[in-house]
Amino acid sequence: MSDRELILARIRAAVTSAPPNEIVRDYRTSAGPLDRAELIELFAERVADYRAVVHVTGEDEVAATIAAALAAQGLTRPLVPGGLPVEWVPEGAVADDPPLSDAELDAVGGVVTGCAVAIAETGTIVLDAGPGQGRRALTLLPDYHLCVVRAGQIVAGVPQGVAVLDPSRPLTWISGPSATSDIELNRVEGVHGPRTLEVVVVR
Repeated sequence: MSDRELILARIRAAVTSAPPNEIVRDYRTSAGPLDRAELIELFAERVADYRAVVHVTGEDEVAATIAAALAAQGLTRPLVPGGLPVEWVPEGAVADDPPLSDAELDAVGGVVTGCAVAIAETGTIVLDAGPGQGRRALTLLPDYHLCVVRAGQIVAGVPQGVAVLDPSRPLTWISGPSATSDIELNRVEGVHGPRTLEVVVVR
């Protein structure tokens, strides 16, 4: 018998005579009745709280907003994943086809993607490597990430977000730019992901 099997056998023996306990799972599954405009406003507010740059714009202004944001960063050859809507692809964009090496991704100034879902209550964006999002490395190695979020992709809370995601896919949960703090609470950004996150919300 292995150590693992021995430990599990002892646990089973110890709880054999224990009475069954009912586990109550009455978790809150809603952030309240929010309409579409309220969801957009709450999401934009929470994303901004994470020191991300947020733009709320109309469908016909997305391309111009992306171009202006990239120009402000001085990015002329941003990376774009396959499946990104053609009208969102900026001039001079670099495709990840064939897949770029880690060194090439690290040298790219920034990336433009879509997302799978966005959560208003926590200001979180979730990517699942679907169309317009690309593989996980695309949004971890470049120093700048611009993510376009459609209003219909915004849900109120985490339970609603989890409900529409496929747990078998590689999920990347993003709440603001990459940041960490040491024991003295000195904040350092860009340690394990983009130093700058910019979000374009399409009404």
